[in-house]
Amino acid sequence: MPDLLARPWLRRLAADVALWTTIGLVMAILGPFGSSERSLAERLLYWQICMVGGGFIGVAIDELVRRRVRHFWARLVLSSMGMTPPVTVLVGFTNHFLSPMRLTWANVTEPTFQVFVVCIATMCLRQLAWAQAEAPAPAAGAEPAADPTEAFRRRLSAKRRAANLFAVEAEDHYLRVHTDAGEEQITARFGDALGELSAAPGFQTHRSWWVAASAIDEVTWLRGRGEAKLKNGLVVPISRSNAAPLKAAGWF
Repeated sequence: MPDLLARPWLRRLAADVALWTTIGLVMAILGPFGSSERSLAERLLYWQICMVGGGFIGVAIDELVRRRVRHFWARLVLSSMGMTPPVTVLVGFTNHFLSPMRLTWANVTEPTFQVFVVCIATMCLRQLAWAQAEAPAPAAGAEPAADPTEAFRRRLSAKRRAANLFAVEAEDHYLRVHTDAGEEQITARFGDALGELSAAPGFQTHRSWWVAASAIDEVTWLRGRGEAKLKNGLVVPISRSNAAPLKAAGWF
């Protein structure tokens, strides 16, 4: 189990389940939307099914939306709207099996608005929680750490010297440097760049690619080949010989 929880996506999923379970417990105690008429035991079961089951649906839909939409509110609204229909069906079936309510179209669709309200509220809480968890917190009174990419950055123009470094790509006798301020081609050897970036958190994913760890959005690996999708949409190849550090870091 410790080895499994070392994987970032499993730790994230466990945190999500804990969040949905906690919200379900609070809803059971409060008894909103007429659920207060049920006994406490029935409310606990009802809200755990609805919140945890609905949470899994929401996480799946939000993962698809997150890959295409970065704006906080646009992502929140799209994810909440996308999860409302299947969660409404889940609530309808839960009502049917835990109470004498008949399983009709009208009974299933009646709580659609209430479901949407709960979805957008809980997904907002989830996005805020993850945004806070992923934000780096500087140590109190600590001196700013030296930038391990400083030596390499001296090769870049002033426009991109202070930009976020995403990746370095070798092209014959040149390097194409990818940053959040655009691309830049410089004259340098890839081996020299790797030496200057050796202390920086990142990975050589291929014989002609180096990627900053903070730039990776997701990694896919299938049949001995892999790809890393970066936060700027760039897709970088991962060779079998360079996959071990990424695997050790829990990316797949």
